[in-house]
Amino acid sequence: MSFLTRRAIATAPSLSRAFSASARRNVARITIVGNIAATPELRATSTGREMVEYAVASNHGKADNRQTSWFRVAAFVEEGPRRDFLTSLPKGSTIYVEGDAVMRPYTDGEGKTRSSLSIYQRSLEVLRRPTNTTTE
Repeated sequence: MSFLTRRAIATAPSLSRAFSASARRNVARITIVGNIAATPELRATSTGREMVEYAVASNHGKADNRQTSWFRVAAFVEEGPRRDFLTSLPKGSTIYVEGDAVMRPYTDGEGKTRSSLSIYQRSLEVLRRPTNTTTE
């Protein structure tokens, strides 16, 4: 076997995960840029853990054919300044959110199996706050 053949075999990428040396994860990442639909709300889970929930509207398409996609986002933020900041964001704030996306099946009231996209916030950046249009 020639030197070049041995080298090609030794450096050939594995077919299973040639692009990454990290462990496989069953979580998809999602990035959303959009506007907060309403002021974020603090809620408790069934286990008593607190989370902040909010909806984000993201528009796409040209002005004459614009469509809006709605996303529900949950953030598990400990009590403190970060939670206070998140819950104080007003409706209409433009944000950049990165999170984990998980599809979950459920059965609706009619017995049909449906899917729900759950997004768990990892990071958030405020791009623009709405301007106050009221004058005194």
